[in-house]
Amino acid sequence: MSLTLSEIARLVEGRLTGDGDLLIQGAATLAVARAGEITLADNPKHAAHLDRCAASAVVVPESFQPESRPTITVADVHVAFSRIVSHFHPPRTTSRPGISPAAFVDASAQIGDGVEIHPQACVGRDVQIGAGCVIHSGVRILDGCRIGAHTTLFPNAVLYENTVLGERVIVHAGAVLGAHGFGYSLAAGKHKLCAQLGSVQVGDDVEIGAATAIDRGTYGPTVIGDGTKLDNLVQIGHNCRIGKHNLICSQVGIAGSCSTGDYVVMAGQVGIADHLHMADRTVLGAKSGVMFDTEPGKRYIGLPAVEEREAFRGAALVRQLPELKKQIQELRRAAALPAQSLETQPEAA
Repeated sequence: MSLTLSEIARLVEGRLTGDGDLLIQGAATLAVARAGEITLADNPKHAAHLDRCAASAVVVPESFQPESRPTITVADVHVAFSRIVSHFHPPRTTSRPGISPAAFVDASAQIGDGVEIHPQACVGRDVQIGAGCVIHSGVRILDGCRIGAHTTLFPNAVLYENTVLGERVIVHAGAVLGAHGFGYSLAAGKHKLCAQLGSVQVGDDVEIGAATAIDRGTYGPTVIGDGTKLDNLVQIGHNCRIGKHNLICSQVGIAGSCSTGDYVVMAGQVGIADHLHMADRTVLGAKSGVMFDTEPGKRYIGLPAVEEREAFRGAALVRQLPELKKQIQELRRAAALPAQSLETQPEAA
């Protein structure tokens, strides 16, 4: 598996500086790379980390040209390093064409060409699975679901009835699509579950992280737009309509009947109250608590969330409080007033 630096440079179509005959036996990140391995540094700000790293060579961009060891300069460091890592640690292939005899597939299901259905998967009535899909062990696909071509469902994912997935969708382990929404009405002193007659519809090229939950609509669909990526442990409530190419990070919670535009970004642990709209290209910082509709292209942070510039101004004022307190104390002393006299003065009528 070893390669010379010259061979690695050809592999990634990069420019070699240094000893091309140097033998490389592995690839690792800056924090753990050892002698005999190649690492990556995608920014000059990593220079100090590179100086402490024992790696024998480094993949760099044009903007960073260290002289401490041989380099391979490339246009995209991460694409190039992925190729190198794939050579030293090739991904395992688990292709199992066809339907395992240990899987259950209802006779009414329509299965496309080249589909893999692994042991202990369960496919219900009137399900449609497009060509080239991979259904891993323990997946549960309930009645009436439709799955587009070249979609992958990882172990123990669950699709409730009538869930629709587009093409090239990835659903990671333990995700649940189409569960009942958290909607109740109070009747005779008891919480009664509201109608759960809708479904979940997911567009093309969507990725849904492990243990994520997307609730079905009350009457119509909950929708996830084309190209949107959901991290692990995301909760999307009933009747939500998520736009195209959103990035939604771990532990985000979106309450029912919310909508988003396109290219919206939500950092970790964002919470959004119900019936709100996040406009195109909105960015929500980590742990933001949003209680209003946002404006296109703006950035918000905080709990409760405010526009980023306003939050920074408030933070700057907070940092000035110790100095302001000191100035007030000095003014009191200059006025020869007791320390508590101003605090005990009655308020003006």
